[in-house]
Amino acid sequence: MKLSANFNLSELIKSQTAIRHGIPNEPNADHIDNLKALCINVLQPIRSEFEKPVMISSGYRSPELCVRIGSSINSQHAKGQAADFEIHSVSNYDLAVWIKNNLQIDQLILEFHNRDEPNSGWVHCSYSTTENRNQSLIAYRDEDGKVQYKPGV
Repeated sequence: MKLSANFNLSELIKSQTAIRHGIPNEPNADHIDNLKALCINVLQPIRSEFEKPVMISSGYRSPELCVRIGSSINSQHAKGQAADFEIHSVSNYDLAVWIKNNLQIDQLILEFHNRDEPNSGWVHCSYSTTENRNQSLIAYRDEDGKVQYKPGV
């Protein structure tokens, strides 16, 4: 099922963890509507701007998949509102800055990026059809290895 000019449902529900463990990862109609809105309002404009494939590492996650990977069943991934992604040969920092400056989004997180390694980490971005916070954060690990978030990008 095509969600936008360059994105299909199959790439937004694919999960190696789900495949390995036989976990169903099938979105319902509401989730698909949210994924379509995410593609039209976030992923497709990114693809069109950079003219390169957007590599989705995580999109929709079923509740069972969320539990398996240690994510919340209330995450925006579980609602079909979020995706984690990168673009080959584009710094994740530069990608996040472009998104922040050009798109209406709910939440943008530059995850585990190291400025000395432009391709380190990844970008998480969500979109809501009801209300977008335009929140941007940086995720990192503190000295104890715990994930922390700070404002910015």
